[in-house]
Amino acid sequence: MATASGDRPALLGRTGRPRRPVHPARRRLVLGVVLVLVGSFLPWLYAAGGIAVSGILGPGQWTLYASFLGLAGVLLPYQRVGAVHAAVMAAAALALPVWQVVHVLGLVGWGGWSPGPGLVMVVAGGVVAASCAVRLLREPAPA
Repeated sequence: MATASGDRPALLGRTGRPRRPVHPARRRLVLGVVLVLVGSFLPWLYAAGGIAVSGILGPGQWTLYASFLGLAGVLLPYQRVGAVHAAVMAAAALALPVWQVVHVLGLVGWGGWSPGPGLVMVVAGGVVAASCAVRLLREPAPA
């Protein structure tokens, strides 16, 4: 067994200094990222006759890209940069589903369709990301 100095075992990939505490909003942002990531692939709309319209065929691609931006906001060590990433993810995850619903309402009106689980999950993930962005900007980093 390799030793670093004398009788202490070598630390593989670690340093002796303590880890920085993680902001609670970053932990919650992981939930928002997962919601948007999974919801982007699920059906966004159910048309008449039970036909499912997948989100990834349209604006779900953009929400998928935004979820990876939110993941970068979780992993980066800078709190303000993480807040900006969460805000951009929230904007995409809230604006695109609203646009999709307005677009479908303009095409077929209120009859013959219903929102799918993917649409609901993406909006929920956008709300979580927006609240995390606000918390990251307002609250100080934990000591």
